[in-house]
This record gives sequence, C-alpha cells and structure tokens, in this order.
Amino acid sequence: MTTRNNAARDKGAHNKGERREGLDADIRRQFGTEATTRFLRTLPAFRTELDIPDRFKELLDRLDGIEGSLATGQRNR
Repeated sequence: MTTRNNAARDKGAHNKGERREGLDADIRRQFGTEATTRFLRTLPAFRTELDIPDRFKELLDRLDGIEGSLATGQRNR
C-alpha cells in the first residue's frame, strides 16, 4: 500500500510542477502583451521619465537588449 501511495504522491507532484510551469509561461505571455504594456504606462509608477541621466538611459537600453535576446532564446555574453 505504501508503494501505491508514494506513486500517487509522485504523480501529484509531477502534475503540480507542470501546472506551475504552465502558469509561469501564461503570466509571462500576458505581461508581454501590448495591451498590458499600454495599461502599465498609464500608471504613475510605470511612466517613463523623459529627463533621466544619460547613464540610466544607457543601462535601460542594455536591459532592453538583454530582455529582447532572452525572449528570442539567445544569450548575451
């Protein structure tokens, strides 16, 4: 009986992991949509400041590049 219970528990853990991966992918997909981006830009905390120092602009550009390469499955080195 213990083997049967262990097998059921292992199967449940496996399904839980698959559900979590599916949820992770769904959340990433939803945050990447144009509608979500447009909505976030309306919120004060997510508005882009036009007069930020050049150093911060450079860092943001680098971050955008890294995020873009990660989205396409490439790695920056």
